[in-house]
Amino acid sequence: MHLATLTHQGRRRLVGRLAPQHPWRLAPPSVTLAEVIAGGTLPWSWSELPIGTDPVPALPYRPGALYGVGPNYPERLTEMGWERPTEPILFPKLSSSVIGSGEAIVFDPGLTQRVDWETELAVVIGSEARRVPEADALRYVFGYTVANDISARDLQERDGQWMRGKGLDTFCPLGPVVVTADEIPDPHRLRIRTRVNGETVQDGTTADMVFRIPALIAYLSRFFTLRAGDVVLTGTPAGCGDFMRPPRALRPGDVLESEVEGIGCLVNPVRGGVRDGTGAGADSPGYQEAAGR
Repeated sequence: MHLATLTHQGRRRLVGRLAPQHPWRLAPPSVTLAEVIAGGTLPWSWSELPIGTDPVPALPYRPGALYGVGPNYPERLTEMGWERPTEPILFPKLSSSVIGSGEAIVFDPGLTQRVDWETELAVVIGSEARRVPEADALRYVFGYTVANDISARDLQERDGQWMRGKGLDTFCPLGPVVVTADEIPDPHRLRIRTRVNGETVQDGTTADMVFRIPALIAYLSRFFTLRAGDVVLTGTPAGCGDFMRPPRALRPGDVLESEVEGIGCLVNPVRGGVRDGTGAGADSPGYQEAAGR
């Protein structure tokens, strides 16, 4: 099932549909996607939205924890000049960086000039996992969604570790839907594409993963307790802008599309902005446009 969250009659509501060509159906008002993921069961009662209603889903839900995985595709390792790792490379992706489809990726040009894209298949954990055998790992998956691990390459290089360069506000578009695991029997046969202003810049397949999803879950669960609703990003194919010749970076006014076959496509505009210290969100007055930058 395809699950999403949208605003209906002024309220955030869980919706679901069996396939993209089917109409959205509303779950009862009291049910949220986070609760469905944690409970592992879908509501019995759904009401159909009027024919012709095709709302744009917002952020499906806000994960408690997001785990990033470093280069996990052979051609990506090649473009970075890295050897094939013997174990996954892990880093945190902050929950405060998560935005939905349609929301703006906002960065301060005074902090970074090398903002890059990384479209990834994201795994939604469905139940608590600790020291999970690889053979059982997929049993802990609720479903799959799309993420873009937006990265400030200059901050990554300056720091020598990745938290700041990958954790800035708005640096993790997620969604637009969560597709339950039963709809994707083999997550290692999905095409991944990224487009910037309509131009395809990444085009790969999850079949090429170095460490596949069961291995990633088993490895992560050796060190951390994975909880229902946590998200595991699985790495990106080759084609990141900072590794092109000449290098490319996202600029204010760009439109970024992040697509995974069988799930959907995130569409996010890019803006330059300067935080004013209020802690406000990217689409609020707490961000000021960085005019001319």
